[in-house]
Amino acid sequence: MGGSTECYDVVVAGGGTAGLALACALADALRSARIAVIDRVPLSQPGAGMGALTQPRAFALSAGVKRMLTVLGAWPSLAAHAQPVTAVDITDSSLEDVFRPVLVTYDNTVDGGEPATYIVEQGRLREALLAAATERATIRLIGGARAVGFKANEESVSIELAGHDACTLVRAALLVAADGRQSPLRASAGIGVVRWSYPQVGITTTVGLKQPHGGRATQHFLPSGPFAILPLRGDRASITWTEESETARAILARDDAGFLTEVAKRFGYRLGAITLAGPRASWQLDMHLARALIAERFALVGDAAHGVHPIAGQGLNLGLRDVAALAEVVADAARLGLDLGSVTVLERYERWRRLDSALSAATFDALNRLFSNDWTPLRSARDFGLGLVERMPGLKRLFVAEAAGLTGDVPRLLRGEPA
Repeated sequence: MGGSTECYDVVVAGGGTAGLALACALADALRSARIAVIDRVPLSQPGAGMGALTQPRAFALSAGVKRMLTVLGAWPSLAAHAQPVTAVDITDSSLEDVFRPVLVTYDNTVDGGEPATYIVEQGRLREALLAAATERATIRLIGGARAVGFKANEESVSIELAGHDACTLVRAALLVAADGRQSPLRASAGIGVVRWSYPQVGITTTVGLKQPHGGRATQHFLPSGPFAILPLRGDRASITWTEESETARAILARDDAGFLTEVAKRFGYRLGAITLAGPRASWQLDMHLARALIAERFALVGDAAHGVHPIAGQGLNLGLRDVAALAEVVADAARLGLDLGSVTVLERYERWRRLDSALSAATFDALNRLFSNDWTPLRSARDFGLGLVERMPGLKRLFVAEAAGLTGDVPRLLRGEPA
């Protein structure tokens, strides 16, 4: 490895939501530490890459994540673009059904009236976190570079870069991979994955509404998969749609008018006629879990650690729980004067996050299998179960608290406290 070498305390590979949030949290917790974020795309100044704001995906951020973003200073710029979800309606019907009765409806607030979830467009979230990272003097953003491999020893980890002119090697006490589902660094660490694919495609787009949504979200359970209507600011809604693969390819091949017809058929008519208000995107659905979350001086967070079915919209929140837990573990180690990348520190992180990741993946997989079919006996049974849920306000409150990210062993950041 030729070229110059730069030294940091922590290197984060991946400049997406999880990577930028982790860098900000660590910069605040480790005041004098040097942190580098490495990403394949240029990490430009906030506002320079406004094309990111046209991306069709939106995320349901939990109340816990909102508290975390507030601590990190990213929420003030997001607040005007974040739509609180006031209530959730759930239906279970066939595509041909003209009338879709609401089987479960619930108030989507936690104690004190705080919304349990907020809908935020992907580009807005990344811009807010990029701005927060840029404001922290101890964070160096290295764009247009790839971390292609690493070697760790008892003292440090050396990371080889490609595509970056300033240096070809960086060293740190800890390397964190936030580099996505196909994580090259996970493979470099020799960490395998448990993975399977679904015979389904995820589709997302944005629609304009004739009537105000009032902050209500709707989950239509259809035989081919869930069709979620997530309210956005400005009388718009984000559609997150699961469709059988062959049908999805045919739908995606249609022109805008034909595509809108398919969306409207699933959307329903409670909010009047809809219009396309953004581009469409699609991806093949799968589930994966890393067989380990750590290796020597190395940790996985976010999609590099796990990918779940989008049926509950919790994938991003799951990844940000990783970020909050790892930031807290590393911060505690620094306060005790411990080596940030030591096995003792990283094993605490893995113990904290392993069970939650596995249980979440299994739960969302089971829900998808339960609802993505039209077998009459099973449909009758699940509708009976939804009817019971509707009559049990305590159970609904538990579901809301879980979606808010406020149950279990909650990291400090998700409680609104510094790591």
